[in-house]
Amino acid sequence: MREPPMAVATVMDRSGEPNPYLLGVYAPVHEEVTAEDLTVVGEIPRDLNGVYLRNGPNARHPMRGRYHWFDGDGMVHAMHFENGRARYRNRYIRTRAFEAESAAGRSLWTGVMENAADNPFGNGHGLNLKDSANTDLIFHRGKVLATWYLCGSPYALDPLSLDTIGAETFLDTLTGDFMAHPKVDARTGEMFWFDYGPRPPYLRYGVVGAGGTVEHLVELDLPGARLPHDLAITENHAVLMDLPLFQDRDAAREGRYKLTFDRELPSRFGVIPRRGLAGDVRWFEAKPCYIYHVVNAWESGDEITMDVCRVARPAPMGARGPLARMLSYLKLDARMYRYRFDLRTGITSEGYVDAEQNTEFPSIDARLTGYPTRYAYNVSVKDAETNLFDGLIRYDNVTGERQRYDFGEHRYGSEAPFAPRDGAIGEDDGYLVTFVTDEREGASEVQILSAADLTAGPIARVLLPRRVPLGFHATWVRADQLR
Repeated sequence: MREPPMAVATVMDRSGEPNPYLLGVYAPVHEEVTAEDLTVVGEIPRDLNGVYLRNGPNARHPMRGRYHWFDGDGMVHAMHFENGRARYRNRYIRTRAFEAESAAGRSLWTGVMENAADNPFGNGHGLNLKDSANTDLIFHRGKVLATWYLCGSPYALDPLSLDTIGAETFLDTLTGDFMAHPKVDARTGEMFWFDYGPRPPYLRYGVVGAGGTVEHLVELDLPGARLPHDLAITENHAVLMDLPLFQDRDAAREGRYKLTFDRELPSRFGVIPRRGLAGDVRWFEAKPCYIYHVVNAWESGDEITMDVCRVARPAPMGARGPLARMLSYLKLDARMYRYRFDLRTGITSEGYVDAEQNTEFPSIDARLTGYPTRYAYNVSVKDAETNLFDGLIRYDNVTGERQRYDFGEHRYGSEAPFAPRDGAIGEDDGYLVTFVTDEREGASEVQILSAADLTAGPIARVLLPRRVPLGFHATWVRADQLR
């Protein structure tokens, strides 16, 4: 069952202006389906067992005003692999806001590009935007947590049925909001997170213990409101960020959402012991930038190494009009970059790992988060008006070698998490799994590649009965975790 050509997709906001993030490969799908007995080109490896899940925005109702890509309702698309067979499923995340709009039968919220003063409710910090849980997916203690990019409520999902269990409170110990990209240490079972907002305390850092409750929480002093998006952990520390990108205060007073990048301020990185107090933070300064996503971080003696996808110019250049500014802000332009923080001297060393390739949405062997890793698996970002992932790149930290796989002309993929094969003994002993959509055919598939050799192309392609819109972050949950 193929959808009609994507050029005929319906614009779903009321601005009257064609919005590319509502058209083509981004156009929302509304049906929730489960599909088995799928057509496979090649053969699904029998030692690939688990579930690949990807989150993303999928607007259900026409917006009140102009649509921003981040405004869409969260929808999870999943492919479950078991003994050489595959099953596809997609479901909306039943957030509090989703249920309110379902009851009303229409959109109740304006989005990022509009005045949010009349919206029904927002997050715990009083940011009056719709928390749609549409950003990332993290597996912890038998559940998948869906998160929101501006800090909101983590929503717990069943990793197989995709049923929404509800807002996760960690046994009623979570107060406030929860960031987009928490980090889980697979060795200890702990999860590390922060929340932030426009009012003090501007940043709080916390730890969810292996028992599933918030066991540590500390308020950290910042010069003002900031917009951190990610953090890093190492064996003994967490690394938090104070970056010179923040909401414009004058615009905020007028009910508008506008970002300011201050090139005169340094980037600051706060290294804190995993269960440290505010007075234990050590701040390291570096060149001004913005960072959406950390690749990984680890300790080597008294030095912390942190690899990131670094954005040197996060502010739009010369964009006129709300839609043009949105497109400019959203356009990823990041490079693989490495920081070294010397805990003895307080000195920061920094430089490019790859100064040429626009690359983002990194993944590693999640079992090694916070510990030394050899490989990173990133998407490559096409030079286009919107964000299109046209291939995958494997970075080797030991040899410096890079492998690349291109999806093909007019074909675009998703973040591709590493999926270890059964009994895997190394961080490339397994597969990469990704959704790929052909914008000409209006068709999608799941591709499985060898993590050890991306250049060989797909081992198998699982053809899907419906199109999967381009979206945000993904995760892999192993079969032993499902049990």
